[in-house]
Amino acid sequence: MIRWLRNYRRRRLLHRSDTTAEQWSKAWEGLSLLHGFGPSDSQRLRELGTLFLHEKALAPARGMRITQGMRQFIALQCALPVLGLDLDWYRGWYSVVLYPNTFVSTFDSEDGAGVVHQIREARSGESWDRGPLILSWADVLASGDVLDGFNVVIHECAHKLDALDGAANGCPPLHRDMSVQQWADVFGAAFEDHRTQIDNRAPTDLDPYAAEGPEEFFAVLSEAFFEIPGELIQTYPDVYDLMRRFYRQDPALRLATAPPRHTLHGPLRHPAPPSCKTRRAPPPGLSDPRKAG
Repeated sequence: MIRWLRNYRRRRLLHRSDTTAEQWSKAWEGLSLLHGFGPSDSQRLRELGTLFLHEKALAPARGMRITQGMRQFIALQCALPVLGLDLDWYRGWYSVVLYPNTFVSTFDSEDGAGVVHQIREARSGESWDRGPLILSWADVLASGDVLDGFNVVIHECAHKLDALDGAANGCPPLHRDMSVQQWADVFGAAFEDHRTQIDNRAPTDLDPYAAEGPEEFFAVLSEAFFEIPGELIQTYPDVYDLMRRFYRQDPALRLATAPPRHTLHGPLRHPAPPSCKTRRAPPPGLSDPRKAG
């Protein structure tokens, strides 16, 4: 009954929405990772974006001003991971906090001697346990256009999916036709292979940050899955197959005809650290963070 009422309310929201497909298309223009969707999936993605904006509040921070175009730009990218799932996979949290640029996160870290240190670290995104999604608008703008494997929105949304069963451990709640043991074996082997490369200071196709832990490995690979799936298939084909089954999408097939100018071939990699990231001009209708606040 609760699910039926929720779906009924969502249908009413969509029926009453005054946002047109043309308005969504302005945000869509700056997102090459959405290339190749047919009419049905495009409509569903817009509907998920509409519902996302009704169910999650976008809260400005540090003097940020959020326009409707910015809201739609974020909503489309948040909707992409759950396109083959459902918006209910984002249950348990209710807001997105948006900073103009990178923000400083403070947390405690215990060293090998048992001494607790307070760490201050600049971040482009953060996902709180049953709390908000926190994003840097400058890094959101750097996501989804040039397909280079960096997408802070996808990364943080992957953390939300991973933590849905109560623990962010690199294994989200799997579908009934999927094996937890197979997931653990395949992802575990890939994770250890990546860590070995990092420990040996060997060249690696993945962002070294993926070696921080299984939860970061899953989030970084989710970015690769949606932005540069061909490279992920070449690096860890079994991982790609499991992610295809989990997300119920096949970006490699969909992006096969992506415009070459929007695809960065080669190793999976992230841009320079946030403090020295080069900002590109924003897509049409979106705001430059340097003019906000």
